Amino acid sequence: MKRAKVIMIQGTASNAGKSLVAAALCRIFRQDGHRTAPFKSQNMALNSYITQEGLEMGRAQAVQAQAAGIEPSVWMNPILLKPSSDTGSQVIVNGEVVGTMSARDYFAKKRSFLPQIMQAYERLAAENDIIVVEGAGSPAEINLKTDDIVNMGLAKQVGAPVLLVGDIDRGGVFASLAGTMLLLDPDERRMVKGLVINKFRGDIGILQPGLEQIEQITGVPVVGTVPYLDVDIDDEDSLSNRFERRGTPGLLDIAVIRLPHISNFTDFNPLSATDGISLRYVHSLAELGTPDLLILPGTKNTMSDLLWLRQCGLEAAIRKFAASGGAVLGICGGYQMLGRRLCDPLEVEHGGELDGIGLLPVETIFARQKTRTQVTGAFGTLDGWFAGMSGVPVEGYEIHMGETCFQTPLLWIETQDGTRKPDGAYSGTVCGSYLHGLFDRVEAVSALVSCLCAAKGLDPSHVSIPDPVAYREEQFDRLAQGVREHIDLQAVYRILEEGVR
Repeated sequence: MKRAKVIMIQGTASNAGKSLVAAALCRIFRQDGHRTAPFKSQNMALNSYITQEGLEMGRAQAVQAQAAGIEPSVWMNPILLKPSSDTGSQVIVNGEVVGTMSARDYFAKKRSFLPQIMQAYERLAAENDIIVVEGAGSPAEINLKTDDIVNMGLAKQVGAPVLLVGDIDRGGVFASLAGTMLLLDPDERRMVKGLVINKFRGDIGILQPGLEQIEQITGVPVVGTVPYLDVDIDDEDSLSNRFERRGTPGLLDIAVIRLPHISNFTDFNPLSATDGISLRYVHSLAELGTPDLLILPGTKNTMSDLLWLRQCGLEAAIRKFAASGGAVLGICGGYQMLGRRLCDPLEVEHGGELDGIGLLPVETIFARQKTRTQVTGAFGTLDGWFAGMSGVPVEGYEIHMGETCFQTPLLWIETQDGTRKPDGAYSGTVCGSYLHGLFDRVEAVSALVSCLCAAKGLDPSHVSIPDPVAYREEQFDRLAQGVREHIDLQAVYRILEEGVR
């Protein structure tokens, strides 16, 4: 039976750049003619993706699959943990929710998921030439090494040679590489076949003595020093630098509330990629200002985050903003918050009932069954502020545990099983929808820009809107080229061929 070659990307810490290095290799191997698939046994993220089968997986592996030119599959991420509190997560196995567990309970149970992990891996290994495996966090987290299923424990299971990535931008990269190697067991150290310095800025000549010394200290060659690449590719959640970006103000100012449990903020990447739009994430009343559009994004904890809005004063500011004619959009959990009432009789989230912000005539009841489906559709026949969006096509996916009752739908959509149904609501200058990926089509971005420009008396032709699919492909190619130029691909291919022997 055919079995793919494999290489694993581990990092000295979270946000070292594992996901992007893995995506780059997926793209490079595809460009070189190899059928390639990504794999991450366990991912902890609130940015998720719904497959064609209506199953849920980590968005990072979906992005890596797109870089490899193949359809995302839950086999690429058999276990997804979606944090619901500081100590607990919703556990998703092969795309299906199996329950919510505390960190302690999951740690005790995680080894039992190994058969599902290996089944997923073997399926990919039988269908591809190369598997690019991504680890999680750091392999040197010695308190978590018992029964490891995502770093060195997985590398041993699948026989994967390891590239260890260190982030030089945050400082201390040589100490982190050497320290990681020190904390690995001898058999684990032998599996590390190359070091990668990531996010480098500066003169490589000044860095060279350090590269030579770290090779002597660790006994592992440095196979690449990758610069800080300016590419726009979907991020993981809490460590995303998108939250801190402050670019040059554009013609249109869009503010996204950075909720404590914000999820699927990649919904807004097509807007941030549009020349003429300044998209910023705000976490406090002082940061809000008077944007042209205020967005309440998705969240893993709708009721908890609504209470946070209430406590920090942002809820009152949102109401005041809408009352003054400001445009407000809610997506998924943000849509639920904008309604009149949220009810959680089964204690799916928070339990009990809460008054919503009250800007949309809708009510939400949480249920145990999660809605997961890709959809296509279009905006309905709208009036007022949203008239310019009437009939515009959309596509995306639903992923939510609430059912919302409404009277004035924003969209008409068709699910994967062929069901046609209404979605969302609008009233005045406020609207909401369950649809993630609402702006993944250029027509939807263009219609929104036209509405925003009309409200300000601006000419929308001054805003340059890229095609989201073409833009994504261009960014993958830029990433691959940047890594090609600064990594020893001959060494990488040699590591692939030799494996862990």
